[in-house]
Amino acid sequence: MHRPSKGFLKAGLDLKRNAAHHISMKPNNPIPFRHSQSDKVAFQRRELGDILTVYGRMVAAGEWRDYGIAMLKDVAVFSIFKRAAENPIYRIEKRPKLATKQQTYAVLGMDGRVLKRGADLKQVLRVLEKKMIRAVD
Repeated sequence: MHRPSKGFLKAGLDLKRNAAHHISMKPNNPIPFRHSQSDKVAFQRRELGDILTVYGRMVAAGEWRDYGIAMLKDVAVFSIFKRAAENPIYRIEKRPKLATKQQTYAVLGMDGRVLKRGADLKQVLRVLEKKMIRAVD
């Protein structure tokens, strides 16, 4: 196995040390390829807990199999899939800019229709829990 010389290693360490020093001397330089979390809408921990509670019940019932989360500039989306290779059967959206007009949370069906909209996430998620209730023969 080929080993680099000690001089090469020392030069490499010096380059790393100098690069770190150079970056630290200019704190106003933006870091490339790093996006600020403040420019995206995201679900809070409590909101995700409420969503995953309903999701877990439906997975246990064998109705749902997969999910996906997207955090975009103006909306956070929790997509629910019956099978991983399909389109989502439901989407739970959080749009804070609509809080005063149409409410923050919405559950949309596969075809894009709004099934329920509201300011309280737990209340909005009840439309999905109703799908779990079935008639017993």
